[in-house]
Amino acid sequence: YLCNGINVKDMARLKYSNINGDTITLIRAKTARETRTAPRPIVIIITRQIGRILDRWGTKPRVQDRYIFPILRPEMTATEEHNAIQQITKRINKTVQKIAEDLEIPGKVTTYTARHSFATVLKRSGASTEFISESLGHTSTKTTAAYLASFENDVKRQWAEKLADF
Repeated sequence: YLCNGINVKDMARLKYSNINGDTITLIRAKTARETRTAPRPIVIIITRQIGRILDRWGTKPRVQDRYIFPILRPEMTATEEHNAIQQITKRINKTVQKIAEDLEIPGKVTTYTARHSFATVLKRSGASTEFISESLGHTSTKTTAAYLASFENDVKRQWAEKLADF
């Protein structure tokens, strides 16, 4: 959520070389293979909260070519990398769902929820679709608009309820 709604695969593939001063820059694995347009780099500002996460969970020592989080290893095959990412995603989703249940948050909560929440909070806070699109690494604002559309129905529903709230 704090890192532009980064997905688990991209988080797992982060290396210390992605950090430059107070930013993390990456190309999403999903769009790195695109040939129609040049992939759009995602720039994440390292806030205090992100800094604390890096300090607590980041591998030590901080070596440029080293993965930040201990999920992947350089010698892994593509299949092993895929399996490791699937496994950590399942663990995160299970833990996040348990937290959601403890907090009595209804519905299914997953790592993907964080990506959508990032976009929705920005939109509801007044950020432009163009800014959100760039932050998510979308190559088109049409993709971002479609991404945000389902969440706008929630807002419409809240306002519609107020129409009869005398």
